Amino acid sequence: MHSASPDDPVSRVAAELTARHPHVMIPDLTRMRALVDLLGNPQRAYPSIHLTGTNGKTSTARMIDALLRAHDLRTGRYTSPHLESVTERIAIDGEPITPERLGEVWDEIAPLVALVDESHEERMTFFEVGTGLAFAAFADAPVDVAVVEVGLGGAWDATNVIEAGTAVITPVDLDHTQMLGDTVREIAAEKAGIVHAGATLVLAAQHPEAAEPILERAAEVGARVVAEGRDIAVVERRIAVGGQLLTLGTRAATYEDVLLPLHGAHQAHNALLALAAVESFLGGRALDGDVVRDGFAAADSPGRLEIVRSSPTILLDGAHNPAGARALRTALEEAFDFGRLIAVVGMLADKDAAGFLEQLGPVVEHVIATAPRSPRALPADDLAAIAADVLGEDAVSVAQSLPDAIDRAVAEADVAFAETGQLGGVGVLITGSLVTVGEARALLRRMP
Repeated sequence: MHSASPDDPVSRVAAELTARHPHVMIPDLTRMRALVDLLGNPQRAYPSIHLTGTNGKTSTARMIDALLRAHDLRTGRYTSPHLESVTERIAIDGEPITPERLGEVWDEIAPLVALVDESHEERMTFFEVGTGLAFAAFADAPVDVAVVEVGLGGAWDATNVIEAGTAVITPVDLDHTQMLGDTVREIAAEKAGIVHAGATLVLAAQHPEAAEPILERAAEVGARVVAEGRDIAVVERRIAVGGQLLTLGTRAATYEDVLLPLHGAHQAHNALLALAAVESFLGGRALDGDVVRDGFAAADSPGRLEIVRSSPTILLDGAHNPAGARALRTALEEAFDFGRLIAVVGMLADKDAAGFLEQLGPVVEHVIATAPRSPRALPADDLAAIAADVLGEDAVSVAQSLPDAIDRAVAEADVAFAETGQLGGVGVLITGSLVTVGEARALLRRMP
């Protein structure tokens, strides 16, 4: 963290937010409602599309944003966590909020945040205050529509004061079990809380135990459901240079020759959800195919199977749970032809490291266990021990710092290339956490 300075609004605001750690997670919206009331309920100044799920939220949100902008709408986008800068969380017209504007909005809301802090037993959390910042920034812009990703769960998430008319639930799996519940059903029930009366729910294909409570919630509040497999489908998917070529079907239309510059079947299904959400938001009619193609062509998702270097190829992917690792493995097998893949893995302590590594193991020759600079990080030695149990001791080494791990992975890839002469057949994957990926992105920009 940079030291706070009046001349550096990003570090100043980041320091103010970070000072709210550690905090107590309280499952209610009392403090958040108090803040937006004091702010004049800025979240009511524009319609919103609200997203939850276990994996794919940010990629789907970014695609929705791109499609809406292709339709000449001014967008606000709120996602988390950020990779390198807190400004990434709040985007207006597809671009991170400027440092100057972030500082101005913080100065506007800070006295009201202090009032909420003073009147409640627990101070507002980092995420609650960040959400207030986003809502205020969007109202001031002003935006035509906000695309809002939950921070955690759904019903009690700080973002759920928006009561959006369009809700999206990506695939639900086990994650954050210490806060959301021990079963997929419990987690799905919590996430279904973003579905409000009269809304349209765009629902990804789900495990039956996840689908049941979500559909029960939709019926309870009278929401219209647009379900993958029943109402919408990925009709066809072909590998293309730099991504994939899709045919996407909805009840309103079939959209052909859609180039998505992202890898993996999971991103095709995220694209389907994004298209259905925008179609629904714009009234349920068929959209102009050329505009849809333009929107998807402009979509990106930093830190999601992102190629950041060549010679050797270095990939970043923020997968951090078994379901994410499974999607990552499938995408690697499909889109890349690595004979040898070296993985730098850094994870947070509350994640299922063994389950993650079991999914990734079949495509990785060597794991270098490390730890990102986070108080929540799983120590490198502990991760290495878990990896050795899963993959075998010969497939695992340890590096205490991420810079050292990256240096060693690149050196190993260079040696492998020297041995084989096949540069494209050797790759480095950095994964395990978005915190790890964000730190790696910043490091790789500074490294020669």
